[in-house]
Amino acid sequence: MKLKFFLCAALAFASTCANAVEITDAHRQRARKLVEQMTLDEKIRCLGGKTSFSLWGNERLGIPEIWLADGPQGLRNHAPHSTLYPAGILAAATWNRDIAARYGESLGDDARARGVGILLGPGVNIYRSPLCGRNYEYMGEDPYLASEIATEYIKGVQSKGVIATVKHFAANNQEWSRHHASSDVDERTLHEIYFPAFRKAVQVAGVGAVMNSYNLLNGVHATQNRWLNTDILRNLWGFNGILMSDWTSVYSTVNATASGLDLEMPKPVFYKPEKIKDALANGRITEEMINGKVEHLLSTFIAFGLLDRVQKDPDIPLDYEKSRLTALETAREGIVLLKNKDNILPLKGRTLVLGPNCDTIMSGGGSGSVSPFSVTPVSKALRQMRKNTVVLPESRLYYDITSDVFTDSTCSRKGFTGRYYKNQKMEGTPAVVRTDSAINFFWEYKAPFPDFPEDHFSATWSGFYRPSKDGIIKIRISGDDGYRVIINGKTVTGDWGNHALSTREIEYEVSEGKGYDIRVDYFDNISSANIICTFGMMDEETLNRELRRADNIVYCTGFNSGLEGEGFDRPFAIPAFQEKFINRLASLNPNLTVVLNAGGGVDFSRWGDAAKAILLAWYPGQEGGQAIAEILTGKLSPSGKLPISIEAKPEDNPCFDSYYANNDKVRSNDSRECRHVEYKEGIFSGYRGYDRNGVRPLYPFGFGLGYSRFEFSDLTLTPAGNDKVEVSFTIRNTGKMEASEVAQIYVTDNECSQPRPLKELKGFEKVKLQPGKSQRVNVVLDKEAFSFYNPDLHDFVVEPGSFTISVGNSSDNLPLSGMIDL
Repeated sequence: MKLKFFLCAALAFASTCANAVEITDAHRQRARKLVEQMTLDEKIRCLGGKTSFSLWGNERLGIPEIWLADGPQGLRNHAPHSTLYPAGILAAATWNRDIAARYGESLGDDARARGVGILLGPGVNIYRSPLCGRNYEYMGEDPYLASEIATEYIKGVQSKGVIATVKHFAANNQEWSRHHASSDVDERTLHEIYFPAFRKAVQVAGVGAVMNSYNLLNGVHATQNRWLNTDILRNLWGFNGILMSDWTSVYSTVNATASGLDLEMPKPVFYKPEKIKDALANGRITEEMINGKVEHLLSTFIAFGLLDRVQKDPDIPLDYEKSRLTALETAREGIVLLKNKDNILPLKGRTLVLGPNCDTIMSGGGSGSVSPFSVTPVSKALRQMRKNTVVLPESRLYYDITSDVFTDSTCSRKGFTGRYYKNQKMEGTPAVVRTDSAINFFWEYKAPFPDFPEDHFSATWSGFYRPSKDGIIKIRISGDDGYRVIINGKTVTGDWGNHALSTREIEYEVSEGKGYDIRVDYFDNISSANIICTFGMMDEETLNRELRRADNIVYCTGFNSGLEGEGFDRPFAIPAFQEKFINRLASLNPNLTVVLNAGGGVDFSRWGDAAKAILLAWYPGQEGGQAIAEILTGKLSPSGKLPISIEAKPEDNPCFDSYYANNDKVRSNDSRECRHVEYKEGIFSGYRGYDRNGVRPLYPFGFGLGYSRFEFSDLTLTPAGNDKVEVSFTIRNTGKMEASEVAQIYVTDNECSQPRPLKELKGFEKVKLQPGKSQRVNVVLDKEAFSFYNPDLHDFVVEPGSFTISVGNSSDNLPLSGMIDL
């Protein structure tokens, strides 16, 4: 039996980087003295939010109110506008630790400018499937890459005296049924795939706060999972900061209290004083538990200086030029060029720019959304950089036909007949019937009429349209909650369910002289109420004229906040009408470049071959259009690399048959049923699974094209003591322009007592080089790079033997390799 070397978790904690904020014994003693002076009511009040984004202060004891804010890619609370940074997945696609640190620093600056003490980011849940609605906030499929980028982000935020919050702990890898789905994950898979980014956030970055997730983990809700929160987070990893709930993710007073949750957000429901006191009186919890939670809060505030200074820094502008430049530089380095057939890029000649995303900046929906001071869309940036650029925005491509809709087939009155109900199911006689000129209502949290309920109402609008010519109508509908469009008795689009704001778009062919009965249904469940539905006819003449005049086309398309965001999962394919339009454009002008907005992989099968170039722009932030334009015009060589694998078809994904509920188990410790998702692929997710299954992804992990070429050579592997290995190699720019390349280092265990992936990313460096120049790259791999988690020993181990170390510029292109014995 091979000798095993154990990796002690405390070793990693002891090596905490110099930039990390440490909660010391002195901080804890000061906090304890404050707690001793508090009444029970004052202590309990600390355990829940004052408002959705603030915590109670205590004027008597000199404790200020603390402000929190979303989020991972910009501050969206406590001010109407802020810098909108690229999404987290784009930050990971930079493969650049320095950029990640700058990103965090700028977020910290923006927080200080607004007086925010706790930033609710970063999100580090692993990209398991492209369907997860919040993948765009996270940092890809690989735990090492996610850990490295998140660590620098956190250090950057906290260097400004702002507490970062790593989330969502743990195994929150889908938005579907997030309150009721149990992620059933074995111990080894958790420690090797889903825990590392959280562990390094705690042990290396010294993160001040951790946020529990909505989901259950192995049948127990995260906020009341003692093994997760106490045994792992506190005892194994040594976390001393604040453990908070996600918003409305607490489900029990006693279990959450006993399992280690410090703070219930946004307001106390299960941590209400009467519920806490009842549990204390019955002996189900103790006051010592309460004291410990308040000490965690106060000692963290003290360590970050929140009790000793005014958090708001008036010297930092709200609209900060430094933050804007950080957003731009991040976008420049994270956009990925997937395809460049015939070297169609950089652009040459007259360019037609169009598409639903050409004259705006897209972002994902939910708590990751931000309202920026200004944006630079692709159309604006390209016009500024190239005089021979023509923009055909949606407002010119489609003209509004709402004014041509009549209330009925008599065509005697224009508009829609609106019928409004005081119930959610459009039942009975409508309380209000009127003619509405358009379907465009933002009631938000108010009732539509003075005597109507604010929630649980519904409406339906009916109209009649007879086109004067054949054509294509684009129907765009958004709503919170359910909506659908019915034409001639058939539902053509919608999102009929309880959900946050979402959007659906389709194109619908109409024939001259034919009558179309249009009906739009809507219901509001709870919270905000909004519904908007537009109808636009395509201007075929203008489109064909501009296509004939163009040398090439840039079509900007993909997802948006209504299709991809928090609280719902998204489809693998972009909307069908966009796929169809791409193929139509390519048939009329083959020199087509598609700029794609998405938070992860998409289905390229029906349109990928039609485009000569594909630029994956993710959600690139407020300056994203400028970065895209610089890449399209060749001012900048793209250098982003995929932090994910993109499958050719859904069935190829390692978790295809186990992403949604796949186990009929029912919770044994609660009468409420939950859905179980067993992670059957185990540690073989992402590229690890593709390697194991012998399936080649369409675009492999780590892949990304540029406008130059690089050569790797002269690999040497040198033992560096204590199971460390120094990896050295040369990288040379053999192309004709300055460019950056990401050198990626993978480790293979050639003989192991447990199944292991064919290779695993364990190091990377981004290198910028002038044409013809070379650089020697040195990376030291520590023992963690060679270890795996042994569930029998409940620890990481390194088994002596032979390891292969491979180097290249993607998981599918590793020209250098060598072997070394440990």
